[in-house]
Amino acid sequence: MILALAGGVGGARLALGLSEVLAPEALIVAVNTGDDFEHLGLHISPDLDTVMYTLAGINDPIQGWGIAGETWNFMGALEELDGQTWFRLGDRDLATHIERTTRLRAGQSLSAVTQRLCAQLQVDHAVVPMSDDSVRTVVHTPAGPLAFQDYFVRQRAEPRVERIVFDGVRDARMSPALAAALVSDALEAIVVCPSNPYLSIAPILAVPGVREALEQRRVPSIAVSPIIGGRALKGPAAKIMRELGATPSALAIAEFYRGLIDALVLDDTDANLADAVAALAIQPIVTPTVMRDLAARKSLAYKIIESAHSRFASARRGSMR
Repeated sequence: MILALAGGVGGARLALGLSEVLAPEALIVAVNTGDDFEHLGLHISPDLDTVMYTLAGINDPIQGWGIAGETWNFMGALEELDGQTWFRLGDRDLATHIERTTRLRAGQSLSAVTQRLCAQLQVDHAVVPMSDDSVRTVVHTPAGPLAFQDYFVRQRAEPRVERIVFDGVRDARMSPALAAALVSDALEAIVVCPSNPYLSIAPILAVPGVREALEQRRVPSIAVSPIIGGRALKGPAAKIMRELGATPSALAIAEFYRGLIDALVLDDTDANLADAVAALAIQPIVTPTVMRDLAARKSLAYKIIESAHSRFASARRGSMR
């Protein structure tokens, strides 16, 4: 079984590739919920939905979020009433948020609600939240702290980032499925998807017990760099790295995950960084990583699984000597 840590569009794309080549029982995708927020009285889980819609085959491939072929009657009517339209909710997408909110208010956990939504959308592979407890990403800027969606959507990630905190994380617990996966005898590898390390993966690592589990891992841990040729294909990862004092590069990603991973997948563009990554005691794996279509996503998934199995087998042989 492979545990993938994911968030955002890049994480969802690799999760899809992994789901295409792994049986349902062989993959668990643990998703960032630091982006979750209350809007129009509804509980919105953007990263969970992006992964869920992508695995269901209904995601909008152009926007990277939402549902393909969406209609916007609700937003149009809300605009006529001078309501809040800065965070756009499509008509079909709205049904997901209403159903989630209704069940959460009835006392169900986020894990249970997510499992039901996935079942209704015929997603066979396990998609689980990092935690059932409330964790909220807050971006501190020169103008003051901003709730994540205010920063990311309303202000289009334009303010300069001074630091990022995760409100509530100290009291949060891992979701039952994530906690079980990390100690499972069936676990063969951990995959850190090419998600924004600061906004999508760091919240997962901040949940008590997750970072410690990766530091004490007994299986290979492989990350995929979201930075290619010094830039992010989507989102503000490179901008945030510069603002926090790091040079955007796959090498900086290796330094960010140092101690938590055994290998880093670099795009061919960054093959010149392989030796520097290796100097950090992280194995560089150089291969095409741009996931333009399903074939590319499956190819990258196969490469990661092959590398993980090779490292897992070597570790097992070593432990038997």
